[in-house]
Amino acid sequence: MQVFSFFFSLILCFTLISSESLKNDKRALLDFLSHFTLPLHRWNQSSPTCHQWTGVTCRQNRIVSVRLPGVGLNGLIQPLTITRLSSLKILSLRSNQLTGELPCDFINLKNLTRLYLQHNRLSGPLPPIFSELKNLKVLDLSNNGFNGSIPSSLSGLTRLRVLNLANNSFSGEIPDLDLPNLRHINLSNNKLTGTIPKSLQRFQDSAFSGNNVTRKENHHKSPFGLSQLAFLLILSAACVLGVSGLSCIIMATCLWKTRIYGKLRKRDSSSSLSSPLGNWTPRDDDAEEGGKIIFFGGRNHLFDLDDLLSSSAEVLGKGAFGTTYKVTMEDMSAVVVKRLKEVVVGRREFEEQMEITGMIRHENVAELKAYYYSKDDKLAVYSYYSQGSLFEMLHGNRETYDRVPLDWDTRLRIATGAARGLATIHERDNGKFIHGNIKSSNIFLDSQCYGCIGDVGLTTIMRSLPTCGYHAPEITDTRRSTQSSDVYSFGVVLLELLSGKSPASPAVSETKDGGNMDLASWIRNVVVEEWTGEVFDMEILNESGGFKEEMVEMMQIGLACVAVKQQERPHMDQVVKMIQDIRSTDLSE
Repeated sequence: MQVFSFFFSLILCFTLISSESLKNDKRALLDFLSHFTLPLHRWNQSSPTCHQWTGVTCRQNRIVSVRLPGVGLNGLIQPLTITRLSSLKILSLRSNQLTGELPCDFINLKNLTRLYLQHNRLSGPLPPIFSELKNLKVLDLSNNGFNGSIPSSLSGLTRLRVLNLANNSFSGEIPDLDLPNLRHINLSNNKLTGTIPKSLQRFQDSAFSGNNVTRKENHHKSPFGLSQLAFLLILSAACVLGVSGLSCIIMATCLWKTRIYGKLRKRDSSSSLSSPLGNWTPRDDDAEEGGKIIFFGGRNHLFDLDDLLSSSAEVLGKGAFGTTYKVTMEDMSAVVVKRLKEVVVGRREFEEQMEITGMIRHENVAELKAYYYSKDDKLAVYSYYSQGSLFEMLHGNRETYDRVPLDWDTRLRIATGAARGLATIHERDNGKFIHGNIKSSNIFLDSQCYGCIGDVGLTTIMRSLPTCGYHAPEITDTRRSTQSSDVYSFGVVLLELLSGKSPASPAVSETKDGGNMDLASWIRNVVVEEWTGEVFDMEILNESGGFKEEMVEMMQIGLACVAVKQQERPHMDQVVKMIQDIRSTDLSE
């Protein structure tokens, strides 16, 4: 009993200490904010810090991340405010109007791993604090007015991977920074002089441009007793002939690779972009048009607009809604960014639709993490699924020997997850929410190969899509889609899963008498003629598990969904139950 009391007292003591630490963190942030004229409305004494304060992330009842980029903070960073957050790991105050010097008490942030203060108006020399901030991995002080010399104490940051001091007024020589983990450095556009130290000569000249610095010259003689300049001139002349001969071969090879890669992946061959917006940067008047990135439901975010603009981006595809990018962040996490075109609604209606969509939280719905709206550009940021889309899994590489067939169990999982996701979508907005563009390329596979619905919330704010093999026959304007037409589209996806045929391909709709019809009509015709075996994809017919009865049940569900009369189609919650009843146990068990 005494032992139990001891441990209970210990746990109680730890809880009280932890709670008091969070209160102290909260006071520190409120003190920090009190010195600025622009308030953050969710930052107040009565609201819970770790769940509702914009830009704040907690772990184990301590604040570990504060991200407030571009929120309009203006003035000095007062000492003994934000630096009281002893557990802070990430601090981002970029793109504000902060002025004055960097406070010396930043030395107290010993757990700090990332410090982003770029694009402010900070000035003065850097304080001697970096010898104590040994956990720093990213230090970005670019685009400020810092002056004086670059501290040699930076060489003590042995974990540092990114150092950006560009576009300041640093002067003097570059210190010899022996940083074994450094992967990126930018000291450009300062007032530095002298030679680039040996420890930094592995980096490109662009990292030092805009300064009066040189690389250390090599005075050794070249082969054959010639001076280095003479040897290089002769060598260059000889290389010209070789290069001109090889250039045609290289160009032809690159062109061939580009074409083949484009056919197989359907991606832009120059997929490394500076940002999902190319060379676009936010203009001053964007703020008047709502030009900032918006996150949902008070959720703490781990990236901001600057992250999206500065991270590497890969073009995933270009469709009717615009260009889709995979954006990889500094921490190697990835999101999908859609740069929307043909938005036909104003800002208010756009934001209302995004707000409804952003509150949908379900494991089988691709999460809308954020959106951006300005006069000229609109972005939607979704979860990224590394497994790819159902369309890619079902139709990709059909003619190659190394294709891995999509087995029946996986197809059943995909149908189960996607049905749950669409049913959840239909429950939103008081049971009136509509997807409007259900198709296999908008269904993604999670890590367990369950289907997840993507591209949520876009149809009603974009121009009408051209009708295709997925749309219900009564739909002529996709902006006027209904839940019943969503069910029809989902039924086409089920039939696509069963047949392995793409509804968009005219070849799949050929009948024995040479007629053409959509996939749903073709399968109806096949069933009437009792050729049911012709419906199923050969990849699953060849399985030895004997799942044909389950496939027939799925076909009946699909045909019920694609009923010509709307009133004969089931609701999505009914579809979910029918799919789950195909097997007595859930596949997730």
